[in-house]
Amino acid sequence: MRHARDGAAAAMNAASRVLVARGKAEPQEVENPDVAWGQRARDGVWVPTKDGQRIHIGVDLTAADTVPQVLRPTLRVFVGVDVDTDLVAQTTAHGVRLLTVIHGPNAPMEFRFPISLADGLALEAMPSGGYDVVHLRYGATVGRFYNPWAGDSMFRQIKADYVLDGQTITMRVQHEGATYPVIADPNYAR
Repeated sequence: MRHARDGAAAAMNAASRVLVARGKAEPQEVENPDVAWGQRARDGVWVPTKDGQRIHIGVDLTAADTVPQVLRPTLRVFVGVDVDTDLVAQTTAHGVRLLTVIHGPNAPMEFRFPISLADGLALEAMPSGGYDVVHLRYGATVGRFYNPWAGDSMFRQIKADYVLDGQTITMRVQHEGATYPVIADPNYAR
């Protein structure tokens, strides 16, 4: 088993390499006092909506009792949340990004994120493949889970999509045949 500090460094290095090579505007990691992290991966994170409410994003993985290595207030690394899988959690100006780092072919292909919404909010599928958090009374979008993406260490795009099962967003990453590590979202913003 990898040492937690070594695992955190490996996860960060893998994520950084793929994100830099991706070359697109990535969400900036910044302090956001409206974001509140739980103590373990399973506890997830509470994030704001545009209308001042909060939603909860959980992490439902094999070792979800994993305690994070807090590298700075805006960055946490959960090492070994599943077989060959780490989670790099960033606070952004408008929400959070949960970078799933897949280290090998034995890692799962599905990653579950249970969502708890405030009263009057619902998840609505978008044509892009993401989900909007919609205020039912006004029909306004108050948050968004952007369509997922994934890439491998050779900077090739890997097929990734979401499916909704009740109030759980499952990210599916087709990483067989990839050059590891593979990095995948999700990314939520209000």
